[in-house]
Amino acid sequence: MSDYVIPAPSITSIPVASGGAFPVRRVYCIGRNYAAHAIEMGHDPDREPPFFFQKNPNNLDTTGDFPYPPHTSDVHHEAELTVVLKSGGMNIPVESAMDHVYGYALSLDMTRRDLQGEMKKAGRPWEIGKAFERSAPIGPIHTVEEVGHLDEGAVTLKVNGELRQEGDLNQLIWKTPEMISYLSEYFELAAGDVIMTGTPSGVGPVVKGDVMEVEIPPLGTLTVTVT
Repeated sequence: MSDYVIPAPSITSIPVASGGAFPVRRVYCIGRNYAAHAIEMGHDPDREPPFFFQKNPNNLDTTGDFPYPPHTSDVHHEAELTVVLKSGGMNIPVESAMDHVYGYALSLDMTRRDLQGEMKKAGRPWEIGKAFERSAPIGPIHTVEEVGHLDEGAVTLKVNGELRQEGDLNQLIWKTPEMISYLSEYFELAAGDVIMTGTPSGVGPVVKGDVMEVEIPPLGTLTVTVT
C-alpha cells in the first residue's frame, strides 16, 4: 500500500511507432543550435558552448492539437528533431554517446515569444515563454533499429501548406553525440530523458485554425492544429 498523501501524478509517455510507449523522465532543450536561426534571433552564430533549458515532461503532447495559450499574442512554431535516451550516466564520452539513444521523434517547441522576450530583457528564466501546458507537440518515436541514427536529412515545417522552416540535420552546430556528452557533464542522464535538438531558421507566429506540418523523411509527418 502506498504512503502517498495525494494521488500520484501520472507518468507522461510517448507512443513508439513499432509498439509500446516510452516513459518520460526529463525534457532538455538546446538553444540556438542552427546558425541561421541564431542569426534571425539576433545572436552570433559562432560555435559557443551550448546552453539548455527544460520543459516539463507533461508539456509533451501527442494529441495533434495545440490550444492557443493565454497571456500572449505572439506564439511561434519551432520545428525540431527530438532524441530519446534508453540509458545515461555522467561524463559520457562523445565516442560512446550514441549508444544511449533509443530513437527519434518529430516535435515542436512552441514559444510565447513576447513573454520570452520580456524575460530576456529582465535577465530572468524563460519558463513562462517555453514551459507552458502542451507547449511541446510530439509525434511517435521511431527506434534506432527502425531508422538508424539521424545525422543528416531535410527538416521542414509548413503552415497551411506554406513552407516556413527549412534546414538540414547536418546544419546542427552541436551534433547529437556532443549534446549528450555535454549535458552529462552537468546532469546525470538516464533512461526516459528527452532532448529537443534545436530549430532551423524561419520561426514565426501562428493563429487559431492554422495547421502545422513538421517533416523529417525517415520519421514521417507530424500534423498539429492550433485550436
